[in-house]
This record gives sequence, C-alpha cells and structure tokens, in this order.
Amino acid sequence: MDKKTFDKSKLPSRHVSVGPERAPHRSYYYAMGLSEEEIAQPFVGVATCWNEAAPCNIALMRQAQSVKRGVAQTGGTPREFCTITVTDGIAMGHQGMKSSLASRDLIADSVELTMRGHCYDALVGLAGCDKSLPGMMMSMVRLNVPSVFMYGGSILPGHFKGKDVTVQDVFEAVGQHSAGNMADEELHDLECVACPSAGACGGQYTANTMACVSEAMGLALPGSAGAPAPYESRDEYAEASGRAVMQLLANNIRPRDIVTRKALENAAVIVAATGGSTNGGLHLPAIAHEVGIDFDLMEVAEIFKKTPYIADLKPGGNYVAKDLFEIGGVSLILKALLDGGFLHGDCLTVTGQSLADNLKDVKFDTEQKIVRPVTNPLSPTGGVVGLQGSLAPDGAIVKVAGMAPEKLKFRGPARCFDSEEEAFAAVEDRNYKEGEVLVIRYEGPKGGPGMREMLSTTAALYGQGMGDKVALITDGRFSGATRGFCIGHVGPEAAVGGPIALVEDGDIIEIDAASGTIELEVDEATLEKRRASWRPRETMYASGALWKYAQLVGPARNGAITHPGAKAEKHVYADI
Repeated sequence: MDKKTFDKSKLPSRHVSVGPERAPHRSYYYAMGLSEEEIAQPFVGVATCWNEAAPCNIALMRQAQSVKRGVAQTGGTPREFCTITVTDGIAMGHQGMKSSLASRDLIADSVELTMRGHCYDALVGLAGCDKSLPGMMMSMVRLNVPSVFMYGGSILPGHFKGKDVTVQDVFEAVGQHSAGNMADEELHDLECVACPSAGACGGQYTANTMACVSEAMGLALPGSAGAPAPYESRDEYAEASGRAVMQLLANNIRPRDIVTRKALENAAVIVAATGGSTNGGLHLPAIAHEVGIDFDLMEVAEIFKKTPYIADLKPGGNYVAKDLFEIGGVSLILKALLDGGFLHGDCLTVTGQSLADNLKDVKFDTEQKIVRPVTNPLSPTGGVVGLQGSLAPDGAIVKVAGMAPEKLKFRGPARCFDSEEEAFAAVEDRNYKEGEVLVIRYEGPKGGPGMREMLSTTAALYGQGMGDKVALITDGRFSGATRGFCIGHVGPEAAVGGPIALVEDGDIIEIDAASGTIELEVDEATLEKRRASWRPRETMYASGALWKYAQLVGPARNGAITHPGAKAEKHVYADI
C-alpha cells in the first residue's frame, strides 16, 4: 500500500494534534523529534508486553521496531508503548500465580487507557505470554479502532537425551525427583537445556493456543502465529502488520467487523482441533464480552464437542510449535478444517479478505504426520471437553487430548484441599491414594483471588507416575501444559458457596468426559445441611490489586470478566 492522505477531522488524534488550541500538545511531539508531516498523520499505537521477566517477552521490542517501519512506510506515525505481563512459568506454584489472570484484564485496561489518553487512531498489539494474548485482543475489540494482533513467537525446543523437551518436562521432572527417580544432577542438566531461546512455551499451551485463535478469528495476518521468536521472518510479519493496520484504517475496517459470533466459533474450533489449552474456554467468552456477544463456557464447549482433534501437539501429543511451523503452520490446520466444513469461511479478516480467501492457495500436505486430515482424526471430538452436573452446575472444562477412550471416565472418593499449597504438599509427600479424586478449592476467580493454574501439582503427579491414576478437580485453572484427568473452572466456585465448597473427604465423585458430566453422589438433603453451616472464607488479600480484582471479577463460565462489557456501552472509543 502506498502512503495515503488521511482526513484527521474524523479520527481520535484530532483531539491532540489539530487546531490552534492544540499547540501545547503538538509542542510535546516536536520535543520527541516529530515533523509537522508526522504530526499531521494518523497516530498508531504499537503496544507490546515487552519485559525481562521471561523469554516469552524479550523479542517483542525488536519486533515492534519492524511494526513501526511498516506503519511509517504507509502514512502513519507509530507511537510505541509497553504494558505489563505476568509470566505463568515463573509465577507457577506459589502465590505469584494469583496475579496471572488478573494481569489479563489489567493489560486490556492499560492499553485502553493509553489509547484513550493519547487519542491514538489505530493499534498493533504484540504479545508473547499466556494472558497477554487475550488481554491485547480484548483491548482491540473494546476500543474498536482498526487493529492488528501479532504473536511474538514460540521458543525453540530444548534437547535432552536425544529428545525434544519443553518446560513441561522440567515441571514433570520435579515429580520424578520427589519420587526418587531422578538425581539432582540430572534435574539440573534438564533445567539448563529445556528453554534455549526467546519465545513462549513451545507446546500447545495457552500462548500457542491463543496465537492460533488470533489467526482463526481473523485479528492476525495469516502465518504470523507460526515462526519461532528468534526467526527473522517474524520481523517481516511485523512490518506487514504495520502496513496492514494502515490499510484497515484507510478502509475503516474495525475489530468488531471481524470478531463476530461466527469468528468466535472459528476460534473455538481451532482450540479443540489442536488439543489446545483449557484456558481457551475462559478467554473466548471474555473476548466475546468485549464485543457484546454472549458466548459462555458451555457454548464454547458445544463447539468443542463437534470438532475433530487433528493436531498431534504437546502436551497430549508429540510435536511442538516449531514442528508445526515447518509444515505450514496454523494455515495448514485451518485449511484442513475449512475443507472439512468445520469453519465459517466467509468471516472477514485483517487482510480485508475472508478467511476462505486467505486460505485459497494453501495445499494440505499429506506427507507430514503432525496434522491429520479431518477424515482420519486423532479423535472425532475435540481435545478439550466441557462438563456439567451436580458438582458443577455452571460448568467445568477438561483437556482430553492424548487420553485413551477408556480413560475418559473416573469414579472415586474425594480428597479435599482448601488451597493449592495443601494439595502440592500432599502430592510431594505422596500422601494420597490411587483412585482418589483430589479436590482443590477456594482457588476460583474470587476465592483465590485470581484463579491460579495448578501445573506444579499436576506435573508432580505425572512425574510420580500417578497422572492417570487419580483425578484432580478445582475451581481454579490448569496450565495449557497440564495433561491427565484434570478438571478446572468448576462453577460456581467455592468462595460463593458452590457445590465444590460442600464436598467432604470420602464423598464419591463421578466424571464422564465422554458424556460431559461431573456428579457429586451426595443426596440433596445432606448437601442442604452442609450448605446451612457453610460460611464464606476471608482472603488474606484485603487491599491492593488482588483485593480490587476479587470485588469486580465474575464467574469463570462467563470468562471471569471485570466490567459490564459492550452491552452496557454508551459510546465506543473509536467514535470519540
């Protein structure tokens, strides 16, 4: 696209750059080296989650410079800014994980406030780690200025004893170590090689799941989710994303033109087809909420149920994101699903064309082994399943990717823990029994607060060889790296008196992921007596950000959202 002259009289940036009364505002831009011509152009926010907290984010600043080149080449003035991230791999297994989900909404809020405060006209958002991807996408549809999302890319796989490894292997090695099956030296050698580069975790965990969502939903350029973070091709996609946002601005194509109900259904399809993270069941309702579309956990689960599981990716499968990139990336999966009739091909995307148009030249590679055709799936239904029943009237979710059909049912006595720390201590001491259903509660959105992920506990179980011999249920969450019979998002949560709060040790729980049920085998009269004596628990967070989050956050079924959403809007930022 050539440079285009834009009429700023209808753009938000007129409030900070046009007219004699804005002379003080323009003086600030002169102070930063901008020319009159640059001040007269549209202002494009280039938002990143760059930080030095973890490898997921350290390549984002580099890629942002390429985005800025693309914007500048096509008549825009880029304005770079950063927001926070909380990186789950480092926050995992301790109180820091309470900050993770809350960071998603803070990212969305902080991008919104930066855009509003400075009246930027368009947005390119780059994100690398789990919650930063949905947080950035939420801000785009909330603001509804022309926007392009770009993933920062995955990490390269590590190599240990002749095999590719990821951070998941290190978490599971902790369990092997505690069981006496791995020496200190071996654990140390593994931790030193598991994460060899910049980029987000390489399996189909939350970051790569939501990166796939960004392409399937149409907010990202085709192919941009695939290349690992260190690859220079990411910079080419970044520059193209900068050019693309200017084209969207020229044509007044906005995120809410793209993120429709059908686009959200496409997003749910790719989560299921790739055996993606159960967090997809939390983030898609939250994105939908920003558009004013009802699309809760159980509606997402209905899409999962109708979708074949076709991508053999870790943790349920054998391959990592780099392997998928090398055989054609997300486009290959989308092509298989489109040709099989599982996607809405007419959905608009940030290219200005439909999803089907974007994929028309993609040919499915029948020689590769990573992505199956839909006629020969790994399983006929998705790798993620919704559950509902007397223990979870508002629903729950479980990743079944890689689980044998005979393992999809579990019935056993409950063993209750009122925090993740209690559960992890019991697992580390092997103070549990085969056949038990471990219940971790008071870890929901309000009760945690923050709905922690439980990868440390689930990985330790697998490392001890017990991953398929117990079930685990929580009103908190599980990492995208979790595998085994681990049910999360149980609602209503314990903190509001949901049935999970009433479970006692020894109660029989029956889970059937094939039929989508989760039942507490306790009669209603007994539950009513327990309910009468139940009292809410006080959290240790009586002030600060987590206190504020607990006051605002809603149930997991609706995406753990923290504000009324598009349905309550009286104006949209893009139209100020």
